[in-house]
Amino acid sequence: MTDRLYFRQLLAGRDFAVGDPIATQMVNFAYLIGDRDTRECLVVDPAYAVRDIVDVAVADEMRVTGALVSHYHPDHIGGSMMGWELEGLAELLELDGPARTIHVNRAEAAGVTKVTGIAGSELTLHDGGDTVEIGSIPITLVHTPGHTPGSQCFLVEHHLVSGDTLFLEGCGRTDLPGGDSDALYESLTQRLAVLPSDTIVCPGHMYSAAPSASMAEVLAHNYVFRPRDLDQWRAMFGAG
Repeated sequence: MTDRLYFRQLLAGRDFAVGDPIATQMVNFAYLIGDRDTRECLVVDPAYAVRDIVDVAVADEMRVTGALVSHYHPDHIGGSMMGWELEGLAELLELDGPARTIHVNRAEAAGVTKVTGIAGSELTLHDGGDTVEIGSIPITLVHTPGHTPGSQCFLVEHHLVSGDTLFLEGCGRTDLPGGDSDALYESLTQRLAVLPSDTIVCPGHMYSAAPSASMAEVLAHNYVFRPRDLDQWRAMFGAG
C-alpha cells in the first residue's frame, strides 16, 4: 500500500453503529478509501449509522465526498429490512459537508433508487471496467453479477473490496430477487479468481475469523472454488 492511499475497514456494531442490534447481527463491513494528500475519501456501502462512519473519516482529517455501492441490499445502503428502517445513502446525502457523488453500476440503478428512495439523478452510473478517481487514487470498478445484476467489486492498489460477491469463506446467495447462480460462477472464476495471488480480499461481511486474506488463501480454502466447471458448480449449489 502506498503512503498516499487511505484505506480503512470498519465493522458494523464494533467500529460504527455500536449497540445497534441489526448492525451487530449482520456484521457488515464499510470501507473508507481515499487520498491522504487531498484528504478526500469515498465510503463503500454506508449503512446503519452513517454519521459514525463520516466521523471516523473526520477524525482522520479526511472528508467524505461520495460513496461506492457494491449492490442494492438495505444492509449495505439503507432501506427497509426485517421490519427495520436502516440508514444509508439517503442520510449520507443529507449530511452537511461537500457535495457527494454516489457511484453505482448501471444494472443496479433501479434497485438502488427503489430501496433508498434516492432519485436516479442523484446517481452516477458506471459500467464494468470504469475507473473512479479519488484525488489521484484510481479505483477500478469490476462488474460481478450473480448476487444481484449490478453487483460490483472495487480494486484499489492490491486490495479487492468484494462486497457480497465473494467472502473469505463462501459467496453471496443467489436465491434473492435478481440472483443468478450461473452469472455468479462466471464472476468468481472469470473476473476474481484471475486476479494476482497477492491481492487482499476485503469482503462485505465478517463471516470468517479473519477480516481479510490474500486471493491465494481464498482460492486455496474457499469451497466455492472447488467446482472445476459450470456443471460441477450447478451440482454443488443445486443450480440449473
